[in-house]
Amino acid sequence: MSLQFGLHTFGDVTANPDGTLRSHAQVLRDVVVEAETAEAVGFDFFGVGEHHRDDFAISAPEVVLAAIASRTSRIRLGSSVTVLSSDDPVRVYQRFATLDGLSHGRAEVILGRGSFTESFPLFGYDLNAYHVLFEEKLALFAKLRQEGAVTWQGKTRAPLVDQRVFPLADSAPIPTWVGVGGSPESVGRAARHGLPLMLAIIGGPPARFRPYVELYRRLCGELGQDVPPIGVHSPGYVAETDAQAREEFWSAYKAMHDRIGGERGWPPITRAAFEHECDAGSQYVGSPETVARKVAATAQALGLSRFDLKYSAGRLSHDKMVRSITLFGEAVIPRVTTTFSSPSEP
Repeated sequence: MSLQFGLHTFGDVTANPDGTLRSHAQVLRDVVVEAETAEAVGFDFFGVGEHHRDDFAISAPEVVLAAIASRTSRIRLGSSVTVLSSDDPVRVYQRFATLDGLSHGRAEVILGRGSFTESFPLFGYDLNAYHVLFEEKLALFAKLRQEGAVTWQGKTRAPLVDQRVFPLADSAPIPTWVGVGGSPESVGRAARHGLPLMLAIIGGPPARFRPYVELYRRLCGELGQDVPPIGVHSPGYVAETDAQAREEFWSAYKAMHDRIGGERGWPPITRAAFEHECDAGSQYVGSPETVARKVAATAQALGLSRFDLKYSAGRLSHDKMVRSITLFGEAVIPRVTTTFSSPSEP
C-alpha cells in the first residue's frame, strides 16, 4: 500500500516573538511560504480551511490557493474544508476549475458541512436546514464535476436545466473528497457519490474510526464500485525530541482549544489529557521517530491512501510551523515510506 502525505491549515492568527498578533495579511503571506516549504520537502498535498472569524485569516481558500499555485509546480492544492452547505455549488465549482487551470491540473476539493457555523448567518442560510443543504448541494456538485449539461432541481437553490458551467477544468473530474467528522450519514453520502473519504480524527484513538471505514467499504461494494481513497486529517507538530515538541505545542494548542471549547461549552483541556492524546490518541506530536511510528500505525489500521497533518494551532509561531513542516518532510515521510515499502513479515 502506498501512502501520500498532506498538510492542512486554517490560517490561524499567529504570534510574533514579542507576543503581539500578526495581521491577517501577514498570516496569509506566511501560509504561502509554508506551502512552498511543503512542496520543497516532499508533501503531496496542501490544503487551506475556510473560516469567517477573527482568529483565522482564510475566508477565501481558492484565492490563497491560487497565490500558492503561482509559487509552486508539483504539490496538489485544495480546501480543508469548503463549507458547501453555506455556499453555491456552481460558484464553488467555477472557482476550483479556475484554480485547476492556473495550477495545471493540481486542484482538489474537500467538501464538508462545517463544524463552525458562522458562515450560515453570514450568508443568510438557516441552520435548521443544516442537513438538507449539504445533501442537496453535494448531489449537485457531484453532477457539476462531470462537466456535462446539468439538469437539477431541489429546495436550496434555483433549478438548472441543461446548464453548462465554465470554465472547464484543466484535468476533469477534479478530485473531490467528502470530509467526515463522525457521521455515518456522511460516510453514506461519500459512498453513494463514489467520492473519496476524508476522516477528521481530532481526538481519541484513531482505531475507533475503523467502523466508518468498514461501512464505507461495504457500501461501495453494495453499489458495485471500487473503493475510492480514504484519508485522515489529524493535528500534530514535530520537533527534534518528544519533550520539545510537546512543550512548544502545548501552550498554543491549549489556548486555541479553550477559546473554541469555551464557545461550545467544553471544559478547559488539562495537560494530562493532552499528554494522553499524544500517547494514545490523535495528536501526532513528538520527534520524527515518534510521529512516523504513529502515522504508520494509523495508516495501516485504517487502510489509508493519505495522511494529512493539521499543522497550525492557534498562535503557534510561523517559524516553528516551518520547522515542523521541514522535519516532517525530511524525517517523518521517509520513515513512514520505508515502513510501507518493506516486505511483510511471514
